[in-house]
Amino acid sequence: MSLTIGDKAPSFILKNTEKQDIALSDYAGKNVVILFFPLAFSGTCTTELCSVRDTQADYDHLNAEILAISVDSLFTLGKFKSIEGYNFQLLSDWNKETALAYGALYDEFVFGMKGVAKRSAFVVDKDGIIRYAEVLESAGDLPNFAAINETLKALA
Repeated sequence: MSLTIGDKAPSFILKNTEKQDIALSDYAGKNVVILFFPLAFSGTCTTELCSVRDTQADYDHLNAEILAISVDSLFTLGKFKSIEGYNFQLLSDWNKETALAYGALYDEFVFGMKGVAKRSAFVVDKDGIIRYAEVLESAGDLPNFAAINETLKALA
């Protein structure tokens, strides 16, 4: 299943690094950037999330919250967040249900790993509607952050 612009964003409740439940509905009335990433501590994932961390003020200015989701455990994500100083939510989709609902799950990744999140980006508006959707087949590619920011500017 693939989501497209104009679709209602699938709801979810996932654990964050502080073991709290975080729901997409918690962000009703705000624009949300949902970033799925394959694996904590891998090179491209670290590069991606560090670039988001380093431009956090841009997202704040656009009234956008960042939710970064992987299939890693909340404990692994907690260590990743601590080491890299991420200033946004990292959420564990351990059971892979959210990545699947967003069409962002590899059947098979590298080294025979199954069920890893595809690097993906979604912008969900204040009403829960998807305004930008990008699911990348190559884990080495990064989302188009310029297009994400343009989408957010249009929603501001």
